[in-house]
Amino acid sequence: MKPAVQKPAPEFTRRSDDGRTVSLSGLRGQWVVLYFYPRASSAGCSIEARRFEAALPEFERLNAAVIGVSTDTEAHQAHFRDTCGLTHPLIPDGDRELCRAYGVIGGLGGLLNMASRATFLIDPQGVLAYEHRSANPANHASVILQELERRAGEVQAG
Repeated sequence: MKPAVQKPAPEFTRRSDDGRTVSLSGLRGQWVVLYFYPRASSAGCSIEARRFEAALPEFERLNAAVIGVSTDTEAHQAHFRDTCGLTHPLIPDGDRELCRAYGVIGGLGGLLNMASRATFLIDPQGVLAYEHRSANPANHASVILQELERRAGEVQAG
């Protein structure tokens, strides 16, 4: 079952590939960009992760944390981080619980063991504000950044 926009985002506490504990409740007070991808080190995922990394200063300027998730192992995620030069947390979801909670399991033509490409924008109170599903990893980060700029601007104006 996938979460609904304008409802609380599914809570999680996970260890990232580099040993950090990452929890949604621990990120309250800031926006969270939670992006799921099918497989670390694939061409599309490398493009997507690098685009999120390149835009990281803009996300941080808007008080947003960026977190990547796939069903790969911790070792595979760590290799992906090193290969792509990533600094944002990558969460290995080998048990697929996080993917199931966000309704993204069954990516790449319905293969049940992989995540589909999707990004969730969670507001500072932990509410799911926006969901984006796309097969185009080249523009995924820019779409989310534009949406975050719009929503953060509304919060400041309101």
